[in-house]
Order: sequence, then C-alpha cells, then structure tokens
Amino acid sequence: MSTAQKKKLNVAVVAGGYSNEYPVSIRSARSILSWLDRELFNPYLVIIKKEKRVVEIKEETYTDLDLSSFGFMNIEGKQVKFDYAFITIHGTPGEDGKIQGYLDIMGVPYNTGGVLQEALTFDKYTCNLFLSNFPGIRIARSKRLSDKLSIPSADELIREVGLPVFVKPNAGGSSIATTRVDDPSQLQTAIKTAFEEADSVMVEALINGTEVTCGCFKTNGDVTPLPVTEVVTHNRFFDYDAKYNGAVEEITPARIPAEQFAHIQHLTSEIYKHLDTKGIIRVDYIIEADGQPTLLEVNTTPGMTGTSFIPQQVAAAGMSMPSLLTEIIFATIKM
Repeated sequence: MSTAQKKKLNVAVVAGGYSNEYPVSIRSARSILSWLDRELFNPYLVIIKKEKRVVEIKEETYTDLDLSSFGFMNIEGKQVKFDYAFITIHGTPGEDGKIQGYLDIMGVPYNTGGVLQEALTFDKYTCNLFLSNFPGIRIARSKRLSDKLSIPSADELIREVGLPVFVKPNAGGSSIATTRVDDPSQLQTAIKTAFEEADSVMVEALINGTEVTCGCFKTNGDVTPLPVTEVVTHNRFFDYDAKYNGAVEEITPARIPAEQFAHIQHLTSEIYKHLDTKGIIRVDYIIEADGQPTLLEVNTTPGMTGTSFIPQQVAAAGMSMPSLLTEIIFATIKM
C-alpha cells in the first residue's frame, strides 16, 4: 500500500474505554482526527463504552458500531466498513490487548503492538521485570498487590520496598489513583484508593532525579527515537493535574548532557525492539544522581492531546503529526 492508492482508507479513530482516562482518550482522538490527511483517509471517531459502541457520522451525531463487520450505516443508509483502526484508548480495552484481539479476528490492521505486547506493557510490574532482564535497563524496587482483602502491613511493605513510595494502579495511566506516600500511616489508604481503579496495585520505591520521557516509532522497519523531554512539575509529582492542566514545565529538548540524551534515545529504541511493538510508544525514566536512567514505565498508546509529549517531540524533531500518522498507518498496514 502506498500514498498513491486510489481508494481512501476508512479509518476508525478508536477512543473512550472503561477507565477514568476516558476524557483524555477523547481529547487524544480529537487531535488525531484533526491531523489525519483527508486526501488519503476518511476518518471517523469510534467511541467504546461498556454499555455501547458508536461511530460519530457527523459532529455530535452518532450511530451504532456493527461489531460483526467493524463498520456502520452512514447517513445515506450505506454500509461502511473500516479499513484501519487507530487505537487511542488509554486503559482497557484498548491498551491491554482486548481490542487488538478483536481486530486480529476481523482482519483489520491497527497502530499498536499485538495482543501479547499490549497485555505485557499494560501490567507495569510484569513489564518492568521483563525488561530488567536486558542489559542496561534498571528498575526500581517494587511489589505487586493482587488481593485487596489481604494487604500486607505497612511495616512489611516498608521492609521490602522502602519509603517513600508511590502507590498506583498496576494497570492504568495518567497518574489516576496514584499517591506519593512519605509516612507509613498513609500506606493503607493509598493502596485502597489504587484498588478502586484496578484489580492489582504496584508499590514502587521513590526514585529521585530528573524525570524525562522519550517517544519512539517504527516505519518501514526502521526504529526512530524522538527528542527527549524533561519534565519539571510544580506538584509533589507528575500527577493528573500536572499532565493535563498545565502544572508542569515540559522542556523539549531536555536540558541534559548530550551523552545522556543519546543514551535515553538508544535505550528507548532498544526497549521498542525488546517488546517487538508497533506504532508510537513513549518510555518514562528518572535520571538518578549517578547519571544513569531508571525505567518508570512504557506507554504503548501515549497521549495525543494538545498538552501531550509526543506532538511536542515530533515538532522538535522537525516533523509534522499529519505526515507521521500517515507513515504509521501505511507502515502498519504492510506488516
């Protein structure tokens, strides 16, 4: 497939989901819709909720998504079938492999890793342990809690992980239900809050240093890291308010030594290859006092809102989002 194809591709920009990241996903989808080249694609917003799945056929006008065909009836009463899915759900079912499995059955290409890659990266604890087996990838001490009815005591957790810690949903993003804990008396409440958002919870040692993040993508077999962004939050940590309401400085390119910059880009490219993923990912790190990065987490459907990192990094690389998305779509159709 090339940009010279005669037929425009019907592209479903799949957003929504079942988690509290739903509003962020919709915002990401709106940005993606604005970037997709109308000469090449017919893009539609597809919203996935637990109770329904709909297609926006014109502004604020919706019709049901037909799961048997992955299509819909347009306003002229004609059946439209999607040729491609651009998944931008942050959380389940778009970031954990569920939608990818459905699309594989339907034979529809998409922009993310497959079922295995998405399921692995959605589980922060398991993903970090997997990646720590490769040279040069360092992770923080952590513990996964899977039984909300049998939570270890604060003393036991502190002996194993230390203090301060971050308590967060093991599967989720946008720092929702994430708490920094500095006092043992705060631990149980923080764990209960995280369990309200997910079935398992990660207790992770606090890492001090410079927070950075780096995007990466693959087109035509080539893995390309984007410029590194430095994250300077004015909150106690890079929480939801900092991410989406401007309580943070995002500096691209990051103000770090050139060798650190290149090392972060190289490490991100290696992580992309280790995971054998597709499309655009983003990897978050803390550069500690020894100058070496510690992995925080991997995001396989990174935010695409107006305040998100990837568009900033793409611009800093001298690229445009429309051209990159076009490359991503055609590259993943070929795979």
